[in-house]
Amino acid sequence: MKKTVLITGSSRGIGRAAAVAFAKAGYNVAVNYNKSDESAAALCKELESYSVRACCFKADVADKKAVDCMAAEIEKTMGNVSVLVNNAGIAEQALFTDITEEMWDMMFAVNVKGTYNCTQAVLPHMIHEKCGRIINISSMWGISGASCEVHYSASKAALIGFTKALAKEVGLSGITVNCVAPGVIGTDMNGHLSPDIISELKEETPLNRIGTPQDVAEAILFLASEKASFITGQVLSVDGGFIL
Repeated sequence: MKKTVLITGSSRGIGRAAAVAFAKAGYNVAVNYNKSDESAAALCKELESYSVRACCFKADVADKKAVDCMAAEIEKTMGNVSVLVNNAGIAEQALFTDITEEMWDMMFAVNVKGTYNCTQAVLPHMIHEKCGRIINISSMWGISGASCEVHYSASKAALIGFTKALAKEVGLSGITVNCVAPGVIGTDMNGHLSPDIISELKEETPLNRIGTPQDVAEAILFLASEKASFITGQVLSVDGGFIL
């Protein structure tokens, strides 16, 4: 029987690449998205070409009621979730003195509360089965912090603490909890950066290139596999050596 993976924010970018990687590996894929109806539908159609089940589930991860309803629908249509990838997130650049309370709350609602909501929704089954994989997507800025991205960096740092604490709590239930910290990746989230800034970031990266969504997807797939069965509470940096 194929396992089911739930990937939040999977209609584009890293989430989309992860969905394709899991489908190629034989997982049924629950595609969560919030706004991109057409992109999500196109992705599900593509995933089905790999002879797996793929279904779209529209839900704002910051809304606990919506997440609980999504989890119930996934269980009804696809079975229980064996792997959760908490990928949905937002980013924003602003001077700390310009960050409003609303901006701060929104950042944490999506990036941190969203992870809380989704994990709480699927964890009971994992505990019952004494098996499961949870992979949270942080950022290299959650490790080192980024100027003009205090609220983003803080939210991503919170995911690292979340990962380490939950790994200790659910380890006896056979569940691993790990974190991936991407570096500069060629996604829409970084689409606002100018060519000059991208060039500078490339030069600062020891491997001298910008990462791809597929680079991150392969790391996520590894942490979900049996090859990573003795790895938990860890932060795997996929940043080309940017943070050393």
